[in-house]
Amino acid sequence: MTDQEQKNSDDKPVKAKRPLWRRLVKFGLISGALGVVAAGGAVLWAIIYYGRDLPDYRQLANYEPSIVTRIHAGDGSLLTEFARQQRLFVPINVIPEGLIEAFLAAEDKNFYEHDGLDYLGMVRGNLRNVLNVLQDRPLQGGSTITQQVARTFLLTLDQRLDRKIKEMILTLRIERAFSKDRILELYLNEIYFGNRSYGVAAAALNYFNKALNELTVAEMAYLAALPKAPNNYHPVRNKERALGRRNWVLSRMYELGHIDEATYREAVAEDLVMHEREGHARFEAEHFAEEVRRRVGRMYGDRVLYEGGLSVRTSLEPRLQAIAERTLREGLVAYDRRHGWRGPVGRTVMDSEWAERLRAFKKPLGFASWSLAAVHEVREDGAIIGLKDGNFGFVPFDEITWARAWRQGERLGPSVKDTAQVLSVGDVIAIEPLSADKTTTISTFWNAKGEPIGTVQNYGLRQVPEIDGALVAMDPHTGRVLAMVGGFDYAASQYNRAVQAERQPGSAFKPFVYAAALDNGFTPASLVLDAPFVIDQGDGQGKWKPKNSSNKFYGPSTLRLGIEKSRNLMTVRLAQHLGMGTVMDYAGKFGLAENMEPSLAASLGAGEVTLLQLTAAYGMLVNGGKEISPSLIDRIQDRRGETVYRHDERTCMPCELTWDRNQREPQLPDNRKQILDPLTAYQMVSMMQGVVENGTGQKIKWLRKPLAGKTGTTNDSLDAWFIGFSADLAVGVFTGFDRPRSLGDGEEGSSVAVPIFRDFMAEALKNEPGVPFRMPSGIRLVRVNAETGQPATMGDTNIVLEAFKPGTEPRAGQYAVLDGSLEDAKTKSTIRKGTGGIY
Repeated sequence: MTDQEQKNSDDKPVKAKRPLWRRLVKFGLISGALGVVAAGGAVLWAIIYYGRDLPDYRQLANYEPSIVTRIHAGDGSLLTEFARQQRLFVPINVIPEGLIEAFLAAEDKNFYEHDGLDYLGMVRGNLRNVLNVLQDRPLQGGSTITQQVARTFLLTLDQRLDRKIKEMILTLRIERAFSKDRILELYLNEIYFGNRSYGVAAAALNYFNKALNELTVAEMAYLAALPKAPNNYHPVRNKERALGRRNWVLSRMYELGHIDEATYREAVAEDLVMHEREGHARFEAEHFAEEVRRRVGRMYGDRVLYEGGLSVRTSLEPRLQAIAERTLREGLVAYDRRHGWRGPVGRTVMDSEWAERLRAFKKPLGFASWSLAAVHEVREDGAIIGLKDGNFGFVPFDEITWARAWRQGERLGPSVKDTAQVLSVGDVIAIEPLSADKTTTISTFWNAKGEPIGTVQNYGLRQVPEIDGALVAMDPHTGRVLAMVGGFDYAASQYNRAVQAERQPGSAFKPFVYAAALDNGFTPASLVLDAPFVIDQGDGQGKWKPKNSSNKFYGPSTLRLGIEKSRNLMTVRLAQHLGMGTVMDYAGKFGLAENMEPSLAASLGAGEVTLLQLTAAYGMLVNGGKEISPSLIDRIQDRRGETVYRHDERTCMPCELTWDRNQREPQLPDNRKQILDPLTAYQMVSMMQGVVENGTGQKIKWLRKPLAGKTGTTNDSLDAWFIGFSADLAVGVFTGFDRPRSLGDGEEGSSVAVPIFRDFMAEALKNEPGVPFRMPSGIRLVRVNAETGQPATMGDTNIVLEAFKPGTEPRAGQYAVLDGSLEDAKTKSTIRKGTGGIY
């Protein structure tokens, strides 16, 4: 290189290298920018990808939580509740501020400041979970209340990453769409608190038996502690752990300034005591409540029934229901006792461990208030029994004499003259305590400690009856069912024999045949021949020969006598004369024709009806012939208190006007359909009053109150009925076996069903004045001879004050016999025109 070239080369400036830190900064800025872009892109992609199939969060605006449907009796008593989740909904504005502060302290202290996601909290939670993984501890959540709402309402509870991303997206959307108060309201009413409690209001009741505004600070803190792990903080099973968690919540409330130091110390010192729900009026009527459940379910569907929070006010009258349950049970037990002892429930070994074995013995269904006992010693005057608690009792011989041995075919063994005929040592029997003052002192029997047992309580020997039955009490003017018992014991059988059992009513159907006759030319004094009746059924089916239960014939008898003595042959003659088409029309008017064939046998009750239907039909007789529909439900309100159903659909315009106590009560319109002439209805009531005074229902007469009704007994005594009424209460009783079999010789409506009706009415009408049956205008009362139906004359001894429609009153000699004598009439079947009689 020449000198000149070297010089030129040295004259070029030399480019200096940049410091390393500058290059790193530049790289970092570029990388950070790219990272931000990438992260932003990833977030945008995640929002688009995971947000496309998310649930519509806007549905929360119309969210209605699943809450309890409550069934109430007519007096407001709670009968039962139906729900998939025991929840009571309360709006945010009635939730105490202290309770809200407790939840915020425990779950999300920055709830009112963040946008749904607590980013610092998420960082802290992740760091804490790293330590938990290293120390092999379970992972902990750090979700905000809004995130919990998103997860609870719209997502699942699994821990997958994609679910967490979806939760965060939904959380931000919810925060933009709803106020903080609305989000908190959803949260507090939805979360599960354990102990069958959904929502904070239900939890307050189920844990402390308190309304929200009655809770102490300590109790509020405990409720706020529960959602994290309800089963781990049970106040009884895990009390120490529950106290620790509650006190932690209290400390958080103190740290955040929600409570002062004095309040904090007082709350920490407060004991944690669980109080079961009590004090609210509750009444058990299982068969009735179950029928209401079925009806509401048919009306609105199961979803509304179990989730809709309906308030159902029923027609049930608790006082009458209690009487109905007791009298039906006692009546069925009384029948069962007449038919013998079927033996002990079981047997056990009487050694030192007898009490443990007795406690382990499975209690049979149908016991209700009864209990089990083991026979320790059989004595001449009774039996010493051991109870589950190790104590002893005594069954007197008087409580055993009914237990004659039961033998096949409804036959009984010999009378009980010795306790050993019935009981043996080791027998496990059903018992019921007698009154507290009935005791026995025993000085020759010692317990396991060698001490004399001394004075012990007396018990009665019991047996679950095989027969079953039902009872219905109804307001005959409205159809409101005031009491309903569908069987001996609901736990033993949920089958409701009042509404589900379709059975033949037997003679209990006859009043509707007689009502048809009274509307078609007959009077209560008309004579109908009671004599053999034969009809050829055709097609090789032989001849039908109905007969009276007494197997006797009584010649011409008045309609009144026919209903009082339940004469089958008179009823068949009436039905034949009227025509079964007419009888079926009347059965249809009273709602009884659905399962009835138009044959003469139907006039004797060969069709099938339910007890509820038949009781309502009798109600239409006593109410003057007005149509009613049996109803168990008075009113249904939705969760907002709006009435969505009302049984009484009448509109009372005067009721909407302002009126005070000095004014007369407004007259309600009567829109019931008239299905029977009121005069005919009263004639039937008067005739059925004779059933109680002189006929098959005479066991009721001693009540000395205006009562009427009719017995019913089906062929071979398979079923026994009595349907009757006072002026304002209709009551029906059905008894029979679920698998039909004879009730036994001599058993019929008058011996099985009548005593139940009598005992029910005795208590139901106790201390109430006897209200005469209401007589419509136009009825003519005439004294007639009860046997001939002719106007009463001097010397007549059997006289009745009979009810007639205007112009139908009998005249002397009206029923003279064409062939010259009543004896001749007994063998003929000629219709006497113009007399209203059948000969």
